[in-house]
Formats: sequence, C-alpha cells, structure tokens
Amino acid sequence: MNKFLNEFIDRGFFYQCTNKQELSNVLDKKKINAYIGFDSTAPSLHVGSLLQIMCLRLLQKYGHRPIVLLGGGTTRIGDPSGKEKTRKILSEDEIEINIKNIKKVFNIFLKTDNPSLKPIYVNNFEWLGKLNYIKFLREVGKHFTINKMLSFDSVKLRLEREQSLSYMEFNYMILQAYDFLELNKKKNCLLQIGGSDQWGNIVNGVELIKRHNGKQVFGLTTPLITLASGAKMGKTVEGAVWLDPKLLSAYDYWQFWRNTDDNDVIRFIKMYTDKSIDEIENIKNQDINKLKIILANEATAMLHGKTASLKAEKTAKETFIDGIAGKDLPVINLKKKQGNKINILDLVLSSKLLMSKGEVRRAIKNNGIKINDTTILDDKLIIDFNQYDENSCKLSFGKKKHIVIKLI
Repeated sequence: MNKFLNEFIDRGFFYQCTNKQELSNVLDKKKINAYIGFDSTAPSLHVGSLLQIMCLRLLQKYGHRPIVLLGGGTTRIGDPSGKEKTRKILSEDEIEINIKNIKKVFNIFLKTDNPSLKPIYVNNFEWLGKLNYIKFLREVGKHFTINKMLSFDSVKLRLEREQSLSYMEFNYMILQAYDFLELNKKKNCLLQIGGSDQWGNIVNGVELIKRHNGKQVFGLTTPLITLASGAKMGKTVEGAVWLDPKLLSAYDYWQFWRNTDDNDVIRFIKMYTDKSIDEIENIKNQDINKLKIILANEATAMLHGKTASLKAEKTAKETFIDGIAGKDLPVINLKKKQGNKINILDLVLSSKLLMSKGEVRRAIKNNGIKINDTTILDDKLIIDFNQYDENSCKLSFGKKKHIVIKLI
C-alpha cells in the first residue's frame, strides 16, 4: 500500500475509496493534484472541517498538491447532505466575504515554502456562474438518471422523513460532479476527498469524468467524526469551535481540546496533530491528563502558533491549579453604569457563559457560579465592582469555564 494511504488509514482518516489498490498504484508512480470542496456558508470554518484540512496537510507531506475548492457557486444552492431542511440562502456579498475569511484558515494550515506544494485555490462560481442551462442538461444532465439520484442518502433520507427538498438542492449532486470534471480538465485533478456523507456526490463525479473523457479518477472519503458523548464534532453547548482567532481565542480553543473525553484522546492526537504514529504509540500509555495537554498544545500551536499555545497552557495552570485569574483568560468589557453595580444574573448573561436567567438561577442553586473563586449563593446579589482591583473580576461557571469581566 502507498505510504500516503497507509498513514491515511493509520490516522483514522479512511472510510471508503472508489478503487483503493489502483489509487495506491497511481500514487506510487507520480505526484497528483487532489481536491476537497468547502462551501462558504459561515464567516469561518469550525473544528468540524478540521479533519478535511488535515487530509490536505497529509497530501502535502507526501509531495501531492492540494486544491481547495471554495464553493462560491454551490453555496448559492446548498448541499442537502446530512441536512433536515433547506439551508439559508446567503447574499452574494456575504458569500464573497466568507470566502475571503475562510481562505485565511487554509493559509495557516497549508503554509509551505515549496511552491510546487502551495494550495491551489479555486472558486466554482468561475464555471458554475457561466453555465448555459440547456447546454448543461445536454452535455452533463444526460449522464444522470432520476432513479439513481433518488437512491442517494442525501435525497432519500429527506424524502423518507417527508421533509421538503427543493429542486435547487436536488441539483447539487450534479453540480458537485461537474466541479470534479472541471478540475480534472483545468487542474489535472485525479482525486476528490470528502466526508462519508459526500460519497454519492463523489462517485457521481468519478463516473461523469469516465463517461465524458474516458479518464480514471478516484474518490476517497473520511468518517463523520462524533465525540465519545455522541455530539457532532465542532459543536458545543456554547456554540461552534471556530478556526478563526477573531471568533474564538487561543485560550478557548486550547480548552476545547483539553476537555476532550478520555475515550477520544488518542484518536484525536492521531487525527488532529502532526505527531507521528510511532510517537503516539510511545506515549499512548501516559497519564490521560498529560495526553490531553499534549493534544491541546499541539492542536493550538498549529492554528494559533506555539507562543499562544504555551500561554494558554500557562493560563489554564494558573486558573485551575494555582487558583488565580490567568493573565490570558478571555476578557469581556462592560460599560460602567451608575454606581458600578450589576445584578449577578445580568452579569452572567453579559459573559455569555449561560444564555438565560433560568440557567443562571439553576447554576447558582447548584453552587456552580463563582466570582474570584468565591461561590455565589444568592441569585439576587448585586455585584459592586468598586471592591475589585481595576474594576475587574474572574467569573467562573463550574470548574472549566472562566472569564474576566472588566468595567470600562
């Protein structure tokens, strides 16, 4: 088996491949271009997309060139895969802003000094925006049967649940197949990688290229990642774990990885760090908390830099072990009000540690809210910031959520 595919499998990236042995033979003979598509539905990608980014990073490691397709065209349609309802349609300006921001994420993870390995960025609106509908139906649509399209999970599951599926979304799989065809023609792309929910769309592209020009290309999918708790990767109670320093601090990102379930730690070190498989084998029996810190440090350094990662670790140590407010805890600035006083319920809501007064009251009842490590017992308490140095205090929810509140 080819070295890239071997490591792809060893790291837990592998789910399905259209022709694994033949792909292995091709990869042994030459360096190829391979792509993954990312629709631009949000101002950043979140951790749920990180596995795909790590796949592109692994491609670079073995001398293959990643193509990052930013779906300016397909974002205007909406991928029905794994969705229970039609996705919100964004304006063209919103999509372009999202593309610009998302590209910054790839510039971090796929940075290289080798010009032959630098990611190729493409926007599928370049060709999808120019399609002639009649010509497209004659040249591409003729290769797709309604029978087969109805058999794919992205369509079948929505229909079985009697959830509406727009004709616009129904066309998505044809557009994605056409993307692969265009990249094969324009960039000599031989491989598409995607999540397992994209399998049908990827197979369509492989078959379309074979019918259109007789070339053999390949599809490779990764498993859909869930946490040991069953929750979807990238989503937490507090919201998405963004891959953008402007949307999520290095400290909060570090904490996300530090709080990994014991059952996920080794799996995530394989998937989300650059540590070699041999290194991981050598450390896998270490104390679980040490392993969590290794995971948090490695993952955070990759996105935010080594300095920020070490600062986050230091801040966590100060906060959790030494019992002081770490210097790099997230800070929320509140505007001063008359008397510099605020009700405890409003203070916690302002911090966004909890989202309703009912939740705050329950947390206080369960001794879950602290200010400067002092448990709050009264949900009617008025906090006077005049008693705190520099009008700031550490607000804590439970053992793991801490933030500095400062009046300005």
